[in-house]
Amino acid sequence: MNTVLQTRGALFQYLRMRALGFSVLVMAIVSLASLMLGAGPVQPGDALAALMGGGSEEARFVFMELRLPRLAVGVTVGLALGVAGALLQAMTRNPLAEPGLLGVSAGSAFAVSLAIVLGASTATLTTLVAQGGALAGCSLVVASSRMKGLGNDPVRLVLAGATLSSLLLAMTSLLMLVDQRAADEIRFWVTGSIAGRRWSQLATALPSMVLAGVIVAAVAQPLASLALGERVAAGLGNHPGQIRLLVVLAVALLVGGATALAGPLVFVGLVVPFLARALAGSDIRKTLWLCLPLGPAVVVLADTVSRLLAVPAELPLGVVTALIGAPVLLAIVRARRMPAL
Repeated sequence: MNTVLQTRGALFQYLRMRALGFSVLVMAIVSLASLMLGAGPVQPGDALAALMGGGSEEARFVFMELRLPRLAVGVTVGLALGVAGALLQAMTRNPLAEPGLLGVSAGSAFAVSLAIVLGASTATLTTLVAQGGALAGCSLVVASSRMKGLGNDPVRLVLAGATLSSLLLAMTSLLMLVDQRAADEIRFWVTGSIAGRRWSQLATALPSMVLAGVIVAAVAQPLASLALGERVAAGLGNHPGQIRLLVVLAVALLVGGATALAGPLVFVGLVVPFLARALAGSDIRKTLWLCLPLGPAVVVLADTVSRLLAVPAELPLGVVTALIGAPVLLAIVRARRMPAL
């Protein structure tokens, strides 16, 4: 019997490692495509020459100053939203919990829009403003998930989150009426895009992202025990209240940082954990490992597609992520048996 269990455990471990290796390979291929393809005059051959240190001056400029920082921002945003979605779903025990659907991203976007109306420009926005809004939105999500009846129903919780998101988006639209100068900046930003992002903007968000990573590493094991129930988690020496507080802080740092960089992107935090669980199971520790390559792969793929669908113009990244994520949401909701966490 023990031999059978050991063989089965070794087989699952082998499959998980294969899934992780496959995810990293996909991320590498998508990242290379992002560097080679674009709506500009630089062709893939020129971009490849620039990658190898040669090519024309124009190709090197496009590669080094436009596509490379854009890829780095896309990787960071995808990683942050993928991990944040997995954390939020594990904490609420709801497979439909997603920062974009539950109002976390909308709260962050409203805070940034308010800052623009008050005089800030997109160039001077601080990540702290976006993270403050995300913290408020995430706190409301946690409070909703603790409400009797609402938190136990995945669909009702999402409906409540969608209502909150709609309210915040409506308030953001009202802000556009207040100031025409702000309206142009807000309108461009809320569609979601990583075009034109610079290394300096990425550097502004990275410290808080690193802090969030430290928190995630510390809270992964206790969060896995919380999935067994509060009493079991407390019996193992953990403190459920402290675990939730740390998770809320990590989600706010990740979602706020990602929103400051790319605007409010929906469905990334739903699609990435969904794929990770399909490959590795529902254990949050294994899910988080797979979110690291899958999150960047989804966002970078969506960004690359956004450049190619409407050449020579570009589609907003938020539109493409919605096109990818909406069928996944419908598939989960229409499933006969809602996956339990």
